[in-house]
Amino acid sequence: MRSNGGSGESTSIQPPRNPSPKKAERPPVLKKFKTISPDDPRPTPHFPGPLFPAVRRVTSLPPSSDRRSSFDTDASSKHNSGSNVTSINLNNVDVVNSLSDRDWMYPSFLGPHAARNRVVTVKASSKSPSRGGGERLVDGIQGNVVDEKQMIQHPINKEEVKIVAGQVSTTTTSESSSSSARRISGIKLKRYFSVSLIICSCIFLVCYVIDLRNKVARLEEENIHLRRWCSETDAVANKSNEVYLPEDDSSFSFFGNADSRTVALYTVVFTLIMPFVLYKYLDYLPQIKNIPKRTKPNKEEVPLKKRIAYMVDVCFSVYPYAKLLALLFATIFLIGFGGLALYAVNDGSLAEALWLSWTFVADSGNHADSVGTGPRIVSVSISSGGMLIFAMMLGLVSDAISEKVDSLRKGRSEVIEKNHILILGWSDKLGSLLKQLAIANKSVGGGVVVVLAERDKEEMEMDIAKLEFDFMGTSVICRSGSPLILADLKKVSVSKARAIIVLASDENADQSDARALRVVLSLTGVKEGLRGHVVVEMSDLDNEPLVKLVGGDLIETVVAHDVIGRLMIQCALQPGLAQIWEDILGFENDEFYIKRWPQLDGMQFEDVLISFPDAIPCGVKVAADNGMIILNPDDNYVLKEGDEVLVIAEDDDTYAPAPLPEVRRVDFPKLPELPKYPERILFCGWRRDIDDMIMVLEAFLAPGSELWMFNEVPEKERETKLIDGGLDISGLKNIKLVHREGNAVIKRHLENLPLETFDSILILADESLEDSVVHSDSRSLATLLLIRDIQSKRLPYKDTKSTSLRLAGFSHSSWIREMQQASDKSIIISEILDSRTRNLVSVSRISDYVLSNELVSMALAMVAEDKQINRVLEELFAEEGNEMCIKPAEFYLFDQEELCFYDIMIRGRQRKEIVIGYRLANSERAIINPPKKSEPRKWSLDDVFVVISSGS
Repeated sequence: MRSNGGSGESTSIQPPRNPSPKKAERPPVLKKFKTISPDDPRPTPHFPGPLFPAVRRVTSLPPSSDRRSSFDTDASSKHNSGSNVTSINLNNVDVVNSLSDRDWMYPSFLGPHAARNRVVTVKASSKSPSRGGGERLVDGIQGNVVDEKQMIQHPINKEEVKIVAGQVSTTTTSESSSSSARRISGIKLKRYFSVSLIICSCIFLVCYVIDLRNKVARLEEENIHLRRWCSETDAVANKSNEVYLPEDDSSFSFFGNADSRTVALYTVVFTLIMPFVLYKYLDYLPQIKNIPKRTKPNKEEVPLKKRIAYMVDVCFSVYPYAKLLALLFATIFLIGFGGLALYAVNDGSLAEALWLSWTFVADSGNHADSVGTGPRIVSVSISSGGMLIFAMMLGLVSDAISEKVDSLRKGRSEVIEKNHILILGWSDKLGSLLKQLAIANKSVGGGVVVVLAERDKEEMEMDIAKLEFDFMGTSVICRSGSPLILADLKKVSVSKARAIIVLASDENADQSDARALRVVLSLTGVKEGLRGHVVVEMSDLDNEPLVKLVGGDLIETVVAHDVIGRLMIQCALQPGLAQIWEDILGFENDEFYIKRWPQLDGMQFEDVLISFPDAIPCGVKVAADNGMIILNPDDNYVLKEGDEVLVIAEDDDTYAPAPLPEVRRVDFPKLPELPKYPERILFCGWRRDIDDMIMVLEAFLAPGSELWMFNEVPEKERETKLIDGGLDISGLKNIKLVHREGNAVIKRHLENLPLETFDSILILADESLEDSVVHSDSRSLATLLLIRDIQSKRLPYKDTKSTSLRLAGFSHSSWIREMQQASDKSIIISEILDSRTRNLVSVSRISDYVLSNELVSMALAMVAEDKQINRVLEELFAEEGNEMCIKPAEFYLFDQEELCFYDIMIRGRQRKEIVIGYRLANSERAIINPPKKSEPRKWSLDDVFVVISSGS
């Protein structure tokens, strides 16, 4: 553009079009996207959808250099007044716009986009100037796009607005954030390093100033000494060397002392400052280490402070003497540090300073004699540290004593015993079990019983003390622990015990037996081995083979539920048999013993039978047949070498063989067995092993008998449960099952039953309540009272003198008398689990007999003392083989016949029976293993005898 003679017109010069095709042509016009003008009043279009949440519009040219255009105006062509405005041809502007005004869109979901920074200058249109000289004015907005690197400054008006397009790109990218984080951490690190350097420089400068001051002081003092020596008048010249040498030596020693004290002072100051500096900047040591390596710091790395604290915590937890060693180190450090500080402020030697520091640590009152500010400050500090150390020492000693006492109180100490009886677990049978074991050990002056259970030792000792029983020299030691942990088993000397009893837990049968199985596995895992045998109390007969499979010959099992169930049936069929079993199983009276007697070798069993005045032989343990026990052997069996004799005696040291007594071997007419009559028996309740009880009744009862089952189990489910238990209902030939559904504690349900017609009634502990002893006993007791009340109203009144004499103590209670009279018509056997409830029922005499867990405890104690007895009990409890029963006197004698007990034993051998006791007609208890067997007496046909019969 150029001016025409100073006129106000401005001529726009159009660039000539290039007619030649070889010359440079304008770039091809690209497909133009829709461009929105800033002055367009229409709203900006929005791209909906998740892929284009935000689209920035950047008005810029493509980055290629051939498409970049710059329109510059020549300032010299303007009019001096500045009124002319340079304009560009509109066509060229359109061409440029067609090449450059494109919307470069970059979706936000692809991340931040760094665009080239460009400056867009927008100039508002001024008044319409005059058009002349073929120039074309541009009305509106004129856009001038200038590249950032090639931008040329030119004057602009006030309306011009600069828009920076470089703000399109986002600066919060992951790379920029990490670089900024590294930059910030580097700045912080440099800052802390500078601060540390400044602190160290200050400390060094202060120490250096103090050192220079001390040197000046020493030089001044030396100068004074030199002047003093030079002022003397006696032969200064002759004696100068002699005087100077000691002074020289003393000065050098003084300098040495001064230097050592200064070093000690600096060491003390440095030692005091360093912990604070380390605590402040400890976490930056790894970063300083990474500076030469030029590695990035790991943000997930644990700070050094926490790592050191963790290592100290682990050290104190793992090593028991770490606290004591730390306290010892702190004491030595305090003595050494305090001695060094005292040496720096005092005139004494280092050894004296260390000793003085020890006195301040040991006795805080010794610092009162310190003189001077420095010594007093140091001595007070040492004394304070000594008091703190001694307080920590007292705390450690107190904690150690408390821990030891607590360990003893909670039963964590080791048991140093051998040949003791170990009981694993805790249950309601433990009281009666301890009682039986104490009675068994009475003959040897007492023994040791160790109890290991998952209870607190104090609680166990309190519960045992509540038994109020004299243990007769037997010591009961309680330890808290789990039988499933080998360390706890070793703590109670499991490998040295002569017998181990595993009690069933107070859970359901399957859980209890599963726990017993795990305990047996733990016992088999003891490396030292087991010296004694293991007696395991099982709850379910079906789980017994699995425990024996795991334990092998070392295991003896006693199925508590099975023992009580079989005893209930035997007691229901033979009243009075329960009392006999109680006498034989318990150690208070007579029990089974097995012992070898060499002097009996070669004798027949019929002679061995009457060879013991204080015992009754019942069987033989055959050594040639792997120790098999034969109950009630034949009379012609001859004892061989190694055979042992099974007897019933009061104790294992109260009997011995004696010469054969004189007996009358007279044949007695053998009377046939009394015929069995059909019976009606009622089961109140449902037990887990009720199918086994039915099989036992099937073997004992006569054909035509009835078994009534009264419980809350639906009748449709009963047959399913019985079949699942292994019972063949269609194979029952002697008994007939009669089902009745109802609740045994509701009187109207019981009144629907013909209670007066039953020969025996068995009140069972219901399966649904077997986990709770108290609830089960309460239900059984309520059922017993309701049945006796209904029977007393239905049965005819019976007045007997024996009954009135026997029940004279209860004359004040008429309802008890009526129930007791009803008991003469029907036998009721109650299963009471708690021995305390059993005593209450036994005193009232409203039930013929009560079976409880006390019998199971007796059996466990007997098997624990001698595991061979378990074979005897298993045979006597079985429905086949030898059994214990009560026989009438007419089988062995005539009325009022005078015989000794040996004579009756000989007559019993004619029936293949072993007579072990009797009960007189006017007595309530049977006598087992009677004394004075050779003395004759008169017998009555109302008497009964207790025998072991082969059942044939």
